Amino acid sequence: MYAGAAVAVGLFGHASPAGVAWLRCLGAAVVLLAWRRPGRAAWRGRRLLLAVVFGVVTAGMNVLFYEAIARLPLGTAVAMEFAGPVVVAALGSRTVRDVAALVLVAAGVVAIADVRIGGSFWGVVFALGAAAAWAGYILLGKRVAVDGDGIDSLAIGFFAGTVVLSPLALGTGPVWSSPRLLLLGVGVGVLSTVVPYALDQVVLRRVGQARFATLLALLPVTAGVMGFALLGQVPSVPEAVGTLAVVAGVALRSREGARESAAEPPG
Repeated sequence: MYAGAAVAVGLFGHASPAGVAWLRCLGAAVVLLAWRRPGRAAWRGRRLLLAVVFGVVTAGMNVLFYEAIARLPLGTAVAMEFAGPVVVAALGSRTVRDVAALVLVAAGVVAIADVRIGGSFWGVVFALGAAAAWAGYILLGKRVAVDGDGIDSLAIGFFAGTVVLSPLALGTGPVWSSPRLLLLGVGVGVLSTVVPYALDQVVLRRVGQARFATLLALLPVTAGVMGFALLGQVPSVPEAVGTLAVVAGVALRSREGARESAAEPPG
């Protein structure tokens, strides 16, 4: 996912961040539809509505995230965005461990925001908006995995997101005159959407949404490593401490979630 995000940052000089997010959505829709070829049943009734809402929310999350990483280091933006999954995880149960986890994550987000809000207020706003959308992605993604058509619904959802957000294509002008840039845009869709989101659907069929949220604990670390290795972004001490607090909070919740999962009968 974040290898794709690092590639996307390289496209920001040729298209707007929102435009790159739309290209990601378009590339994912084309690849998923060609791969899955959803049947007629997936394009009807409640399943279609669920897929459309899921796709639009997810595409919106990607737009907000790309606007955030255009203004913030990749690892910092992801650590702030991670507040969304943690809230979902914390609301999944009512233990003291969960409260402690939520406090750790909140402190981490505040530490990061305190560093960045002066120099990039809108970066913080976009990152927190992406966090709210990520929570929606988890809740809706579970419904799609269980009640919808899984990856078929994912394909339909991204087709819908591409259509709804099509005005953002105005920010992609130079890309269409360069086969290389267009290929990179499709590659971002494959790396950041097709592979990870298809795997999410597989996992969400097997675990609850709270447990799934805790399984995302390594993402801020992964984003930080990718930001450093591919973009040369070195986090400041407060940002590093804030990111570690976010990861520690989710890991704390994850240990409790592991015991809960072990106690659940197989579905």
